[in-house]
Amino acid sequence: MRNEAVAWTLIFAAWLVASASTLGALFFGEVMQLPTCVLCWYQRIFMFPLVLILPIGMFPFDRKVVRYALPLAMLGWVFAMFHLLLIAGVVPESIKPCAQGVPCSEKVIEWFGFVTIPLLSAVAFSAIVALLLLAYTRDSK
Repeated sequence: MRNEAVAWTLIFAAWLVASASTLGALFFGEVMQLPTCVLCWYQRIFMFPLVLILPIGMFPFDRKVVRYALPLAMLGWVFAMFHLLLIAGVVPESIKPCAQGVPCSEKVIEWFGFVTIPLLSAVAFSAIVALLLLAYTRDSK
């Protein structure tokens, strides 16, 4: 029973990260009116459903929620890392992931000289993946 409580807490923490990320994305887009590039939309597509999927697995607790949430988080992480590498100049812009609208290589926000929106997304997806994997391993013991 103790491992189940720890797993529930880890999934709850993953939900908190997903909720904060969703609220942050909505704040940047709707309140601050910052333009959204194509890669940011893909990251939102993988983040927003986590806010709904994770609580479904918490009440009542079902560790199988990790099976549904983890693929979304991992795909979102891949897009976030690609976006981060594109902004850093590691991935050449000639690939053109954003052929129309806002260029994906543009830094809309840069705090402290290095914190960008793709970095925030990559950190959030990394945290969610880590928390879900920990929850799965805790409950399977």
